[in-house]
Amino acid sequence: MEKVAVIGTTTCGTTLGIIIARKNIPVTMLARTPQESGELESQRQNSRFLPGVEFPESLRVAHDPEEALYGAGMAILAVPSGSFRDNVRRFRGAIDRRTIILSASKGLDMETGKRMSQVLEEELPPGHSSRICALSGPNLALEIAEGKPASTVVASRQPGAAMEAQKVLMSPSFRVYTNEDIIGVELGGALKNVITLGAGICDGLGYGDNGKAAFITRGLAEITRLGVAAGASPITFAGLAGLGDLVATCASLLSRNHFVGQQLADGKPLEDILSSMKNVAEGVYTTVAALKMAEGLGVEVPIARATHQVLFEGLEPRQAVAELMGRPPRAEWEGIS
Repeated sequence: MEKVAVIGTTTCGTTLGIIIARKNIPVTMLARTPQESGELESQRQNSRFLPGVEFPESLRVAHDPEEALYGAGMAILAVPSGSFRDNVRRFRGAIDRRTIILSASKGLDMETGKRMSQVLEEELPPGHSSRICALSGPNLALEIAEGKPASTVVASRQPGAAMEAQKVLMSPSFRVYTNEDIIGVELGGALKNVITLGAGICDGLGYGDNGKAAFITRGLAEITRLGVAAGASPITFAGLAGLGDLVATCASLLSRNHFVGQQLADGKPLEDILSSMKNVAEGVYTTVAALKMAEGLGVEVPIARATHQVLFEGLEPRQAVAELMGRPPRAEWEGIS
Protein backbone atom coordinates (compact mmCIF):
# COMPACT_ATOMS: atom_id res chain seq x y z
CA MET A 1 0.00 0.00 0.00
CA GLU A 2 1.36 3.42 -0.98
CA LYS A 3 0.21 5.36 2.07
CA VAL A 4 -1.94 5.15 5.23
CA ALA A 5 -3.66 8.08 6.91
CA VAL A 6 -4.45 7.97 10.64
CA ILE A 7 -7.18 10.34 11.81
CA GLY A 8 -6.44 11.14 15.43
CA THR A 9 -3.32 11.39 17.58
CA THR A 10 -4.84 9.35 20.40
CA THR A 11 -2.95 6.53 22.09
CA CYS A 12 -4.63 4.07 19.73
CA GLY A 13 -4.06 6.19 16.63
CA THR A 14 -0.43 6.83 17.45
CA THR A 15 0.19 3.14 18.14
CA LEU A 16 -1.38 2.00 14.87
CA GLY A 17 0.55 4.65 12.98
CA ILE A 18 3.81 3.52 14.54
CA ILE A 19 3.39 -0.21 13.90
CA ILE A 20 2.41 0.40 10.26
CA ALA A 21 5.28 2.84 9.72
CA ARG A 22 7.69 0.27 11.16
CA LYS A 23 6.90 -1.79 8.05
CA ASN A 24 8.21 1.13 5.94
CA ILE A 25 4.70 2.03 4.79
CA PRO A 26 4.32 5.84 4.63
CA VAL A 27 1.93 7.04 7.34
CA THR A 28 0.47 10.51 7.90
CA MET A 29 -1.28 11.20 11.20
CA LEU A 30 -3.89 13.96 11.19
CA ALA A 31 -3.61 16.27 14.20
CA ARG A 32 -6.27 18.71 15.33
CA THR A 33 -4.24 21.91 15.05
CA PRO A 34 -1.06 23.23 13.42
CA GLN A 35 0.44 23.59 16.90
CA GLU A 36 -0.17 19.93 17.78
CA SER A 37 1.16 18.83 14.40
CA GLY A 38 4.30 20.91 14.84
CA GLU A 39 4.97 19.62 18.35
CA LEU A 40 4.61 15.97 17.34
CA GLU A 41 6.85 16.47 14.32
CA SER A 42 9.57 18.25 16.29
CA GLN A 43 9.52 15.79 19.22
CA ARG A 44 9.17 12.71 16.97
CA GLN A 45 7.10 11.03 19.65
CA ASN A 46 3.69 11.46 21.30
CA SER A 47 4.99 12.52 24.71
CA ARG A 48 1.45 12.89 26.08
CA PHE A 49 0.17 9.38 25.35
CA LEU A 50 3.21 7.25 24.43
CA PRO A 51 6.28 8.92 25.93
CA GLY A 52 9.55 7.37 24.88
CA VAL A 53 8.17 5.53 21.84
CA GLU A 54 9.93 7.10 18.87
CA PHE A 55 8.22 7.71 15.52
CA PRO A 56 9.67 5.72 12.61
CA GLU A 57 11.09 7.79 9.76
CA SER A 58 8.12 6.98 7.50
CA LEU A 59 5.60 8.53 9.91
CA ARG A 60 4.64 12.16 9.42
CA VAL A 61 2.09 14.44 11.09
CA ALA A 62 -0.20 16.97 9.34
CA HIS A 63 -3.12 19.16 10.35
CA ASP A 64 -4.75 19.51 6.93
CA PRO A 65 -7.14 16.67 5.95
CA GLU A 66 -6.32 17.11 2.27
CA GLU A 67 -2.62 16.62 2.94
CA ALA A 68 -3.14 13.65 5.26
CA LEU A 69 -5.56 11.81 3.01
CA TYR A 70 -4.06 12.55 -0.39
CA GLY A 71 -3.04 9.26 -2.00
CA ALA A 72 -4.02 7.18 1.04
CA GLY A 73 -5.06 3.61 0.34
CA MET A 74 -6.38 3.28 3.89
CA ALA A 75 -7.67 5.79 6.43
CA ILE A 76 -7.83 4.76 10.09
CA LEU A 77 -10.17 6.63 12.41
CA ALA A 78 -8.83 6.45 15.95
CA VAL A 79 -10.80 9.15 17.75
CA PRO A 80 -13.18 8.97 20.74
CA SER A 81 -16.75 8.00 19.86
CA GLY A 82 -18.00 11.35 21.17
CA SER A 83 -16.12 13.24 18.46
CA PHE A 84 -16.29 10.54 15.79
CA ARG A 85 -19.11 12.06 13.74
CA ASP A 86 -17.54 15.54 13.76
CA ASN A 87 -14.23 14.08 12.60
CA VAL A 88 -15.89 12.26 9.71
CA ARG A 89 -17.54 15.49 8.64
CA ARG A 90 -14.15 17.21 8.79
CA PHE A 91 -12.43 14.85 6.35
CA ARG A 92 -15.22 13.40 4.20
CA GLY A 93 -14.61 15.78 1.32
CA ALA A 94 -10.96 14.71 1.08
CA ILE A 95 -11.39 10.95 0.95
CA ASP A 96 -11.27 8.88 -2.21
CA ARG A 97 -13.92 6.23 -2.85
CA ARG A 98 -11.22 3.60 -3.30
CA THR A 99 -9.80 4.23 0.18
CA ILE A 100 -10.39 1.61 2.87
CA ILE A 101 -11.91 3.28 5.92
CA LEU A 102 -11.04 1.50 9.17
CA SER A 103 -12.73 2.46 12.43
CA ALA A 104 -10.58 1.77 15.50
CA SER A 105 -12.95 3.56 17.90
CA LYS A 106 -14.44 1.23 20.53
CA GLY A 107 -17.62 3.07 21.38
CA LEU A 108 -21.17 3.89 20.35
CA ASP A 109 -22.72 7.19 19.30
CA MET A 110 -24.18 8.47 22.57
CA GLU A 111 -27.02 10.38 20.91
CA THR A 112 -28.28 7.55 18.72
CA GLY A 113 -26.74 4.35 20.11
CA LYS A 114 -25.37 3.56 16.65
CA ARG A 115 -22.10 1.80 15.87
CA MET A 116 -19.21 3.71 14.32
CA SER A 117 -19.57 1.95 10.95
CA GLN A 118 -23.21 3.10 10.87
CA VAL A 119 -22.06 6.67 11.52
CA LEU A 120 -19.61 6.34 8.63
CA GLU A 121 -22.37 5.13 6.31
CA GLU A 122 -24.55 8.07 7.32
CA GLU A 123 -21.90 10.75 7.00
CA LEU A 124 -19.81 9.66 4.00
CA PRO A 125 -20.99 10.23 0.42
CA PRO A 126 -22.62 7.25 -1.35
CA GLY A 127 -20.20 4.66 -2.67
CA HIS A 128 -17.96 4.30 0.39
CA SER A 129 -19.91 1.61 2.28
CA SER A 130 -18.15 -1.34 0.62
CA ARG A 131 -14.78 -0.09 1.93
CA ILE A 132 -15.77 0.32 5.60
CA CYS A 133 -14.05 -1.91 8.18
CA ALA A 134 -13.83 -2.07 11.97
CA LEU A 135 -10.87 -3.05 14.16
CA SER A 136 -11.29 -4.60 17.61
CA GLY A 137 -9.65 -7.06 19.98
CA PRO A 138 -7.48 -7.26 23.12
CA ASN A 139 -5.30 -4.36 22.02
CA LEU A 140 -3.84 -2.43 24.94
CA ALA A 141 -1.93 0.19 23.01
CA LEU A 142 1.23 0.48 25.10
CA GLU A 143 1.92 -3.26 24.87
CA ILE A 144 1.50 -3.19 21.09
CA ALA A 145 3.78 -0.17 20.75
CA GLU A 146 6.40 -2.00 22.82
CA GLY A 147 6.29 -4.92 20.39
CA LYS A 148 4.67 -7.42 22.75
CA PRO A 149 2.64 -10.18 21.02
CA ALA A 150 -1.00 -9.28 20.35
CA SER A 151 -3.86 -10.22 18.05
CA THR A 152 -6.84 -8.35 16.66
CA VAL A 153 -9.79 -8.65 14.27
CA VAL A 154 -10.64 -6.60 11.19
CA ALA A 155 -14.30 -6.92 10.24
CA SER A 156 -16.13 -5.88 7.10
CA ARG A 157 -19.18 -7.00 5.16
CA GLN A 158 -16.81 -7.09 2.18
CA PRO A 159 -14.14 -9.76 2.79
CA GLY A 160 -11.80 -8.17 0.25
CA ALA A 161 -11.66 -4.89 2.18
CA ALA A 162 -10.92 -6.70 5.45
CA MET A 163 -8.15 -8.69 3.80
CA GLU A 164 -6.52 -5.53 2.43
CA ALA A 165 -6.54 -3.98 5.91
CA GLN A 166 -5.21 -7.23 7.34
CA LYS A 167 -2.16 -7.08 5.06
CA VAL A 168 -1.36 -3.53 6.11
CA LEU A 169 -1.64 -4.19 9.86
CA MET A 170 -0.11 -7.67 10.09
CA SER A 171 3.38 -7.90 11.58
CA PRO A 172 5.49 -10.47 13.47
CA SER A 173 4.17 -9.16 16.81
CA PHE A 174 0.65 -8.15 15.72
CA ARG A 175 -1.46 -10.98 14.29
CA VAL A 176 -4.62 -9.91 12.46
CA TYR A 177 -7.68 -12.04 11.72
CA THR A 178 -10.65 -11.18 9.48
CA ASN A 179 -14.36 -11.49 10.23
CA GLU A 180 -17.49 -10.67 8.24
CA ASP A 181 -19.57 -9.97 11.36
CA ILE A 182 -18.93 -6.25 11.68
CA ILE A 183 -21.91 -5.84 14.03
CA GLY A 184 -20.54 -8.33 16.52
CA VAL A 185 -16.95 -7.09 16.32
CA GLU A 186 -17.98 -3.48 16.92
CA LEU A 187 -20.40 -4.29 19.73
CA GLY A 188 -17.91 -6.58 21.45
CA GLY A 189 -15.32 -3.81 21.50
CA ALA A 190 -17.75 -1.14 22.66
CA LEU A 191 -19.86 -2.99 25.23
CA LYS A 192 -16.91 -4.63 26.97
CA ASN A 193 -16.01 -1.17 28.30
CA VAL A 194 -19.27 -1.09 30.27
CA ILE A 195 -18.47 -4.44 31.86
CA THR A 196 -14.90 -3.33 32.59
CA LEU A 197 -16.21 -0.46 34.71
CA GLY A 198 -17.97 -3.05 36.88
CA ALA A 199 -14.88 -5.29 37.02
CA GLY A 200 -12.95 -2.31 38.34
CA ILE A 201 -15.63 -1.79 40.97
CA CYS A 202 -15.34 -5.48 41.96
CA ASP A 203 -11.59 -5.07 42.44
CA GLY A 204 -12.01 -1.79 44.24
CA LEU A 205 -14.46 -3.34 46.69
CA GLY A 206 -12.23 -6.38 47.24
CA TYR A 207 -14.84 -8.90 46.13
CA GLY A 208 -12.28 -11.50 45.09
CA ASP A 209 -11.63 -13.66 42.05
CA ASN A 210 -14.83 -15.70 42.24
CA GLY A 211 -17.00 -12.61 42.21
CA LYS A 212 -15.01 -10.94 39.45
CA ALA A 213 -15.03 -14.08 37.29
CA ALA A 214 -18.78 -14.41 37.70
CA PHE A 215 -19.28 -10.75 36.86
CA ILE A 216 -17.15 -10.93 33.71
CA THR A 217 -18.93 -14.08 32.55
CA ARG A 218 -22.38 -12.65 33.12
CA GLY A 219 -21.19 -9.48 31.42
CA LEU A 220 -20.24 -11.50 28.37
CA ALA A 221 -23.70 -13.09 28.39
CA GLU A 222 -25.26 -9.62 28.47
CA ILE A 223 -23.07 -8.41 25.59
CA THR A 224 -23.97 -11.51 23.59
CA ARG A 225 -27.70 -11.14 24.29
CA LEU A 226 -27.71 -7.55 23.09
CA GLY A 227 -25.43 -8.30 20.15
CA VAL A 228 -27.55 -11.19 18.87
CA ALA A 229 -30.66 -9.02 19.07
CA ALA A 230 -28.83 -6.41 16.97
CA GLY A 231 -28.01 -8.99 14.28
CA ALA A 232 -24.58 -10.26 15.35
CA SER A 233 -23.43 -13.87 15.37
CA PRO A 234 -23.14 -15.28 18.91
CA ILE A 235 -19.85 -17.00 18.06
CA THR A 236 -18.17 -13.61 17.52
CA PHE A 237 -18.42 -12.90 21.24
CA ALA A 238 -16.39 -16.03 22.01
CA GLY A 239 -13.51 -14.65 19.92
CA LEU A 240 -10.90 -11.92 20.14
CA ALA A 241 -13.36 -9.03 19.79
CA GLY A 242 -15.57 -10.47 22.54
CA LEU A 243 -14.04 -12.65 25.22
CA GLY A 244 -10.47 -11.71 24.32
CA ASP A 245 -10.98 -7.97 24.63
CA LEU A 246 -13.13 -8.37 27.74
CA VAL A 247 -10.51 -10.44 29.58
CA ALA A 248 -7.68 -8.06 28.68
CA THR A 249 -9.42 -4.89 29.79
CA CYS A 250 -10.99 -6.35 32.93
CA ALA A 251 -7.62 -7.67 34.12
CA SER A 252 -5.16 -4.97 33.05
CA LEU A 253 -3.96 -2.00 35.06
CA LEU A 254 -3.51 -0.26 31.68
CA SER A 255 -7.30 -0.17 31.21
CA ARG A 256 -8.73 3.29 31.76
CA ASN A 257 -12.26 1.90 32.26
CA HIS A 258 -11.02 -0.46 34.97
CA PHE A 259 -9.35 2.55 36.61
CA VAL A 260 -12.63 4.47 36.61
CA GLY A 261 -14.42 1.53 38.25
CA GLN A 262 -11.83 1.25 41.00
CA GLN A 263 -12.03 4.97 41.68
CA LEU A 264 -15.84 4.81 41.88
CA ALA A 265 -15.54 1.99 44.40
CA ASP A 266 -13.30 4.27 46.46
CA GLY A 267 -16.11 6.81 46.58
CA LYS A 268 -14.62 9.41 44.24
CA PRO A 269 -17.02 11.54 42.16
CA LEU A 270 -17.17 10.68 38.45
CA GLU A 271 -16.36 14.23 37.33
CA ASP A 272 -13.18 14.28 39.42
CA ILE A 273 -12.11 10.91 38.07
CA LEU A 274 -12.62 11.89 34.44
CA SER A 275 -10.93 15.27 34.83
CA SER A 276 -7.81 13.56 36.19
CA MET A 277 -7.40 11.37 33.08
CA LYS A 278 -5.52 12.08 29.87
CA ASN A 279 -7.54 9.58 27.82
CA VAL A 280 -11.26 9.10 27.37
CA ALA A 281 -12.92 6.25 29.29
CA GLU A 282 -15.33 5.10 26.58
CA GLY A 283 -17.34 2.91 28.94
CA VAL A 284 -18.88 5.92 30.68
CA TYR A 285 -20.52 7.20 27.50
CA THR A 286 -21.12 3.78 26.00
CA THR A 287 -23.27 2.92 29.02
CA VAL A 288 -25.72 5.63 27.97
CA ALA A 289 -25.75 4.47 24.36
CA ALA A 290 -26.07 0.79 25.33
CA LEU A 291 -29.22 1.49 27.31
CA LYS A 292 -30.73 3.31 24.33
CA MET A 293 -29.87 0.38 22.09
CA ALA A 294 -31.24 -2.17 24.55
CA GLU A 295 -34.49 -0.26 24.99
CA GLY A 296 -34.95 -0.04 21.23
CA LEU A 297 -34.39 -3.79 20.83
CA GLY A 298 -36.35 -4.82 23.92
CA VAL A 299 -33.34 -6.53 25.55
CA GLU A 300 -32.76 -6.80 29.29
CA VAL A 301 -29.32 -5.46 30.32
CA PRO A 302 -29.18 -5.45 34.14
CA ILE A 303 -25.42 -4.85 34.37
CA ALA A 304 -25.50 -1.86 32.01
CA ARG A 305 -28.51 -0.48 33.87
CA ALA A 306 -26.85 -0.86 37.27
CA THR A 307 -23.68 0.74 35.88
CA HIS A 308 -25.70 3.70 34.62
CA GLN A 309 -27.24 4.10 38.08
CA VAL A 310 -23.79 4.16 39.68
CA LEU A 311 -22.39 6.60 37.13
CA PHE A 312 -25.25 9.07 36.86
CA GLU A 313 -27.96 8.36 39.44
CA GLY A 314 -26.09 8.23 42.73
CA LEU A 315 -26.41 4.50 43.41
CA GLU A 316 -23.66 3.24 45.72
CA PRO A 317 -21.47 0.56 44.10
CA ARG A 318 -22.03 -1.92 46.98
CA GLN A 319 -25.78 -1.50 46.65
CA ALA A 320 -25.57 -2.02 42.88
CA VAL A 321 -23.77 -5.34 43.41
CA ALA A 322 -26.30 -6.38 46.06
CA GLU A 323 -29.20 -5.66 43.70
CA LEU A 324 -27.58 -7.66 40.87
CA MET A 325 -27.01 -10.59 43.24
CA GLY A 326 -30.61 -10.40 44.42
CA ARG A 327 -32.26 -10.69 41.01
CA PRO A 328 -34.70 -13.60 40.50
CA PRO A 329 -33.09 -16.95 39.52
CA ARG A 330 -33.05 -17.91 35.85
CA ALA A 331 -31.40 -20.20 33.28
CA GLU A 332 -27.80 -19.32 32.41
CA TRP A 333 -28.36 -18.76 28.68
CA GLU A 334 -31.80 -17.17 28.86
CA GLY A 335 -32.34 -14.68 26.05
CA ILE A 336 -29.56 -16.09 23.86
CA SER A 337 -30.67 -18.47 21.11
